Amino acid sequence: MSLTDPVADFLTRVRNAINARHQKVDVPLSKLKLEMARILKDEGYIANFKTTEEEGRKVLRVYLKYGSDNSSPISQLKRVSRPGCRVYVGHSEIPRVLGGLGISILTTPKGVMTGRQARKEKLGGEVLCEIY
Repeated sequence: MSLTDPVADFLTRVRNAINARHQKVDVPLSKLKLEMARILKDEGYIANFKTTEEEGRKVLRVYLKYGSDNSSPISQLKRVSRPGCRVYVGHSEIPRVLGGLGISILTTPKGVMTGRQARKEKLGGEVLCEIY
């Protein structure tokens, strides 16, 4: 099975796991997804992540985070740039997600980073997704 949009698959698996109140979710490993997981952890949206191997396949295991009232810090995961319609922005056009309450994840020439970091470093790039 080949995925045409691994990023959308990653977001969908995390979204479904949150809706089902799972503690963790496994996704096929890639460098991009690893970087996205790192950002989600740094920004406090997930508890943790680690790489592991299952049946000979490398897997990224994402540990989800819930508050004391069993609510997730993630209410929305939205894919912005899709394979059929890529969305590129300059550093001055990076969207503010929910007035700065959410984050956007971009791929820039200097790697994967949040919209806030990219704006600070004056880097544009492809807007992968928005999370809030």
